[in-house]
Amino acid sequence: MKAFVFPGQGAQFSGMGKDLYESSPLAKELFEKANDILGYRITDIMFEGSDEDLRQTKVTQPAVFLHSVISALCMGDAFQPEMTAGHSLGEFSALVAAGALSFEDGLKLVYARAMAMQKACELQPSTMAAIIGLSDEKVEEVCATITDEICVPANYNCPGQLVISGSMGGIEKGCELMKAAGAKRALPLKVGGAFHSPLMEPAKVELEAAINATEIHTPKCPVYQNVDALPHTDPAEIKKNLVAQLTASVRWTQTVKNMVADGATDFTECGPGAVLQGLIKKIEPGVSAHGIA
Repeated sequence: MKAFVFPGQGAQFSGMGKDLYESSPLAKELFEKANDILGYRITDIMFEGSDEDLRQTKVTQPAVFLHSVISALCMGDAFQPEMTAGHSLGEFSALVAAGALSFEDGLKLVYARAMAMQKACELQPSTMAAIIGLSDEKVEEVCATITDEICVPANYNCPGQLVISGSMGGIEKGCELMKAAGAKRALPLKVGGAFHSPLMEPAKVELEAAINATEIHTPKCPVYQNVDALPHTDPAEIKKNLVAQLTASVRWTQTVKNMVADGATDFTECGPGAVLQGLIKKIEPGVSAHGIA
């Protein structure tokens, strides 16, 4: 079975989408529609902006979403997903690709999410760190011992690679304890805040209103969602999981395992970079994982 997957924040690069814009009339039309919806020329930042310009959350999220969705739609008849999934922000791309969200509504929600998360980041300094070389269970155990600060498992990326999220003090303490517990590395990440942690609660309230006001249709194939790593086709469940996603962990390892258990043998990553292909090969070495041919 063919699975299509969509990356999250961090996959962006300067020049992303320019070749698509210049080679495909459909891509050009969709990029220009996005410029109109956003009220500024995001294409100028994507094609010519610096890494610093692209790192702003309000730019990064819509930019990665646009590159991912437009890449998939420009595949034409070759885009025949039997299941989709996305990592964090990529879940919105997966829902548009599966027909659960319109392109316009998907972009509006992603922009609302980005702005809400930016505001939540500004309320309290917070961060994330990648923990390399510990089991998921050990990372969970260490996080549970930190009770005076916030430190939670955020992204289950692949076996031996888990990202923690929380307050500045919580992550500092978490990194020290993870190293003491045997982690090969504990790397603070250059991110704007503690995504997928309780510190995103203010953003969740704002995003919930936007999601509830948006029409979500039954997708043409199951969409595996981050919060429970399970396939969903019911619009009400999809909405609930999208809201919960902001403060819950991204269960990517479990998602890929479940997709393979349900018959996925071929994974195509749509969007910038090749991060998900690398993770999938570590989670399930026996399957095919590649970008768009």
